[in-house]
Amino acid sequence: MCGKVESAGASNHLKLAEKFLAEGRELIDKDPVQASEKLYKAAEEAVKTIAITLNIPEARKAVEKGRWTTELLFDAVDDISTKLGEDIRRLWHTAWFLHVEGFHEARLRREHVAVRYRDIEVLVDLVKKIMQEGL
Repeated sequence: MCGKVESAGASNHLKLAEKFLAEGRELIDKDPVQASEKLYKAAEEAVKTIAITLNIPEARKAVEKGRWTTELLFDAVDDISTKLGEDIRRLWHTAWFLHVEGFHEARLRREHVAVRYRDIEVLVDLVKKIMQEGL
């Protein structure tokens, strides 16, 4: 992958992360199940952005496979955590909890999703900072 492709790919994933974050925020009061999934998708796109920006092996594997898998995402989070700290793992765990308990199992009420929104926002904000600083 050349730098331009990586940069464009990371930028596209960041745009999606911001879009899903905004959509998730709007849905919290109306539809916590869909809000949970949008917030998870925001975190997923954020992880992809960081992985591409840091050029970690999982980003290259995703290109080779033609898609990201759950295993690649979790492995990427582990790699990113060794570089940027354990907060990444905690933020990802919040996203995964929203995905499973909020979306798949539909067990979370509005207030459960609302208190977890901030973690996803922090993750997306961190990605924006990383992109701006060009780490």
